Amino acid sequence: MSRDLSRLLRPRSIAVMGSIWAENVIAQCRKMGFQGPVWPVHPTKATIGGLKAFASLADLPGAPDATFIGVNRHATVEVVSELAAMGAGGAICFASGWTEAGEPELQDQLVAAAGEMPILGPNCYGTINYLDGALLWPDQHGGRRVEKGVALLSQSSNIVINLTMQARALPVAYVACLGNAAQIGLAELAGALLADDRVTAIGMYVEGIDDAPAFAALAEAARMAGKGVVCVKSGKTEASRTAAASHTASLAGGGVASSAFLRQAGVAEVNTLPELIETLKIFHVHGPKLGTRLCSLSCSGGEAGLVSDLAQPFGIDFPPPSDAQRQRLGEILGPIVTIANPLDYHTFIWGDGPRTTDVFTTMLSGYDAGIYIIDPPRPDRCDPASFQPALDAIVSAARTTGKPAFAVATLPENFDEDRAIAMIDEGIAPLMGLETALGAIRAAQTAPGQPDWRPVAALPMRETRMLSEAEGKALLAEAGVAVPRSVTATTLAELRGKASDLTPPLALKGLGFAHKTEAGAVRLGLQTLDKEAEMPGAAGYLAEEMVTGTVAEILLGLRRDPVYGVTLTLGFGGVTAELLADTVTLVLPVTEPEITAALARLRLWPLLDGYRGRPRADVGALAGIAARLGQLMLDRPGLEEIEINPILVRQSGAVAVDALVREART
Repeated sequence: MSRDLSRLLRPRSIAVMGSIWAENVIAQCRKMGFQGPVWPVHPTKATIGGLKAFASLADLPGAPDATFIGVNRHATVEVVSELAAMGAGGAICFASGWTEAGEPELQDQLVAAAGEMPILGPNCYGTINYLDGALLWPDQHGGRRVEKGVALLSQSSNIVINLTMQARALPVAYVACLGNAAQIGLAELAGALLADDRVTAIGMYVEGIDDAPAFAALAEAARMAGKGVVCVKSGKTEASRTAAASHTASLAGGGVASSAFLRQAGVAEVNTLPELIETLKIFHVHGPKLGTRLCSLSCSGGEAGLVSDLAQPFGIDFPPPSDAQRQRLGEILGPIVTIANPLDYHTFIWGDGPRTTDVFTTMLSGYDAGIYIIDPPRPDRCDPASFQPALDAIVSAARTTGKPAFAVATLPENFDEDRAIAMIDEGIAPLMGLETALGAIRAAQTAPGQPDWRPVAALPMRETRMLSEAEGKALLAEAGVAVPRSVTATTLAELRGKASDLTPPLALKGLGFAHKTEAGAVRLGLQTLDKEAEMPGAAGYLAEEMVTGTVAEILLGLRRDPVYGVTLTLGFGGVTAELLADTVTLVLPVTEPEITAALARLRLWPLLDGYRGRPRADVGALAGIAARLGQLMLDRPGLEEIEINPILVRQSGAVAVDALVREART
């Protein structure tokens, strides 16, 4: 259900309820120059915050567009019911003590009382509209009035308060908190904020995604509108919901699935709040489509070396200039300067506006975007006038080429806020802190998600049972996955009789173990199945022909995720899977080409691709197996997890030699 939040977010009239909290809201509205009426409501006080107070909601001149409810939780339910009945536009439910305090029934009563009227919270700090000066906010904040800017949405009130105090020149249009999100969820609120044409992008501090398909739809709508979405996702180190019965559970748990989801949805993900701010500046000035071919310019060899070193962990490289660029830059800079990327243009042209502009423009013309490292002197102790020609040249290069030109200070404090605001007004995103800037640029290069991509709906947690390896392999064979010829038996003696048709060497496995190697339940290279192969504690035995011609051992894991539906994890496997920790994770649905592209992100991908004369692995066969098993998970909701560790990938074909399968108990 999508509600109309326009009156709540852009109110023309505001009601405030409570005492101290109401006074704070009134003060913040007055400070920001809100032009509409603010109506305090209190049963006993004649005035609040210098304004006439009304004894009840019924006494108000009309139904308020937005109401800040600063009373206790039980009274909040009654107030919400009355507001909904009188046709109010929405409310902020500030009080705590609901589901988060063990009273979900009271929270359910609140949602029922609201009916169709939108409410944020409960346990919610509120909203700030810096565009219109309308604040339903009971505390200090560091923002200013703007004509356009980004929205900040947070599941932590304190985090977003801290973000408003930034001095990095980010123009903020809205601040909004979700609280318990009893009625209005993350995607719905974000969508309402982005619906304002004055909002250029949105940044979120996310603790949990309540509706992954709705969030993916939001990301696509934002992209279609030319507005970037960037997230800090917390909780990456939380333990997986499933005990690590499989390698997949340990390798794809925590934040791995959320990062995969955000990447596939086309949402930029960053790790820190400074990166969030800097990425939002890029989106605010240039939108979400930043190219990957970058140049870097500085007047110092030290800075050129530093940017190269810091860029490497982000996967950013700097392609060399073209021959035409080399020639022109050489003509301007002379024979002493080495023409390269990053470019150290020295100080021969310092203060010469036309030549500096020529260098900056010539370099930028051959790339998607440019980094211009420049640290103006602090204006309180120094004279920054000599830096103005270089700053003007950055603006000119951007305008002439139509490409993003980032003025980057190596230290964040080296751009004062007034200068940074002025540069944004000139169409330049000033980025503060070189390493942070590189992280933001990399985040802004996030590839757009696939059109209409949505994760499958998550299923509730349920009890599961583990299939035997023989049952699991029968399931794989049914799905068209190659498995070794094999026989099973309850005892070794029985197995010996059944295995006469198998061609040695053989692999012998004890059944009933999640991790057979650790339990000593695997014997390899056997010519015969003699008594010495007995495995105490085994629930049975499986003998199979060993696979030869192996190029690589690959782990493939599919598992249900409580938020994102189904995840697929691929990586180098075998007994060293966790030690290598070289895996990629995708959220279903995915195509074979997407699976192949993900495999190419593995650190050890060259080992699959013929490194130093090694044979090439049949990656197509591997991707085909992954796609077929992914479809099997989608077609059979009763399957909880499929792990093959390893798949032995050969030059032609691939064979699953182990299988761990869990399904829901019926």
